[in-house]
Amino acid sequence: MAEYSITKLNKVVRGPKRAIYDIDTINSILDDAFLCHVGYIWDNKSIVIPTAYGRDNDKIYIHGSLKNRMMLSLLEAGEACVSVTHLDGLVLARSAFHHSANYRSVNVFGKVTKVDDPELKMNALACILNHMVEGHWDNVRQPNNKEFNATLVLEISMDSASAKVRAEGVNDEPEDLNRPIWAGVVPVRQVASKPESDRGLQEGVRVPEAVLSYVEQNK
Repeated sequence: MAEYSITKLNKVVRGPKRAIYDIDTINSILDDAFLCHVGYIWDNKSIVIPTAYGRDNDKIYIHGSLKNRMMLSLLEAGEACVSVTHLDGLVLARSAFHHSANYRSVNVFGKVTKVDDPELKMNALACILNHMVEGHWDNVRQPNNKEFNATLVLEISMDSASAKVRAEGVNDEPEDLNRPIWAGVVPVRQVASKPESDRGLQEGVRVPEAVLSYVEQNK
């Protein structure tokens, strides 16, 4: 079982019993989402932005416009932290103090490089789209030269990472267990509904199998 080495950067300090450094588990959490949050410094200000991403082995890809301040700031810094979180449940305790949530979260730390090679860049864009809906890249028009040249793609190496997971019930104080107060867990999950086709579709155009498969897996 391969794991990331524990360092000052990726070590989970708060709640270390929930820390996971196993690479397969971390990749699984990353693959179950397509939206991440990226922190960066711009004009001496700390900013966090949500953005789509794709993972290919030990690389994460993000994209934006050539003048996107987050992308340019990350390039200048040469390193990044990418965060992904799944909310799996609301943990409602007897006491206000012990309310919590069940979740799966990952922080990835790595070097940032610009993807210049045209083939690698196109593959990275496909990776990002297919990370959202597997196999959907083959159903769409590929970027034309203008779109392709106006897009900046960054590769973030997964040099270090850690996960933190809570998947349990209420942890109340012993003296509160006899109080007549409801406690429990409300499971939470993201679901996909029936696709809503665009009104301007040409006659006979059907929902792609990749989209139907995504809905079926996430309904």
